[in-house]
Amino acid sequence: MSIKRLTAFTLSAVFVAAACSSGGSSSAPSAAASSASGADCTVGMSWNNFQQPRWAAHDKPNMQKTVEDAGGTFIDADANLSNEQQLTDVDTLISKGADVLILLAQDTQAILPAVQKAKDAGIPVVAYDRLIEDSSVLYVSFDNVAVGRAEAEAILAKVPTGNYVLIKGDPGDPNASTFLPKGWDDAGLAAKVASGDIVLLNGPDGTFTDAWATEKAQSNMEAIIDKAVADGTTIDAILAENDSTALGVVGALTAKSYGYPPLSGQDGDPANLTNVAQGKQYVDVWKNANELGKAAGAAALALCGGADMASLALPAGLIDAAVAPDVLTVTDFVTPGNNTMNSFILKPTPLTAENLQLAVDGNQISKEDLCKGVDPASAPAACQ
Repeated sequence: MSIKRLTAFTLSAVFVAAACSSGGSSSAPSAAASSASGADCTVGMSWNNFQQPRWAAHDKPNMQKTVEDAGGTFIDADANLSNEQQLTDVDTLISKGADVLILLAQDTQAILPAVQKAKDAGIPVVAYDRLIEDSSVLYVSFDNVAVGRAEAEAILAKVPTGNYVLIKGDPGDPNASTFLPKGWDDAGLAAKVASGDIVLLNGPDGTFTDAWATEKAQSNMEAIIDKAVADGTTIDAILAENDSTALGVVGALTAKSYGYPPLSGQDGDPANLTNVAQGKQYVDVWKNANELGKAAGAAALALCGGADMASLALPAGLIDAAVAPDVLTVTDFVTPGNNTMNSFILKPTPLTAENLQLAVDGNQISKEDLCKGVDPASAPAACQ
């Protein structure tokens, strides 16, 4: 299988057309890019699940449009949270002629046989928003340490002392086990725990949530609330690693009629942004998935054309300036396993009630959806 099907000239035309049509906005590249032919490039995408709404609502359509506007073919599959299904899906994508693979791994260890199979076939691999420990893979994600830092900075500023609960994501995801907690500690959580200013009610490791499942996060949080009430202890703040777990936390707080201590999350899922507007979640760190999808699609086209991974660059205007430098270039990323990987790393945007208008302006959510159920007397500026 040949992967060098796009000439350098064609790739330049793809990027120039996309850059000129984007204008730095959060919309996907214009169909003008389709005049540059990528017709011989098939991009295969393996999703770990579609339960988290951002994948289908933002990541996929922007990734697919970027590929198809360049004349390429986009094929994908949803593993529905199954490691075994994801391995089968990758086999299927390869058999369907994928020239490059983008993988959102359900488990970063379980996916390794699929990565090896792709490497053996000469197919470049992009790790999408979840690290895969392999130096031959291109890692495309947000700065997940910065995401954790933004979550904790907001909550620590609101609640500098008191009793905290830590709700983490899936233990098989390095974001949950390594990057986000490092960001929390960088923001000062570890120092405040060491000084006694903050007490961690569910222990120093917090509570992990299998598959980042909202229902599991809710049941875990309900048990934590029950124990706190029995002990006569007040929950002053909650660090939840993402929006699906934060939804579970809000569900538990509502079911137990506990009230809503300041709570973090990330992804900018519509339900969570509405919760921010309603005062049920304090901060939501928005990872603009529209832009991440475009970056991965453009990178996949370049790799399909035989571009050198170590010198990839996405041109000015392709990615919104709020999340990336004017020209996004490959940088070194040192993994927890001490591998050095080529990467495109985008910047997250923390959202509170004060700046929710950014999500509306970025087409993440409509004003109508954002402001559902918001009390007019306490409505944030975005709902007025």
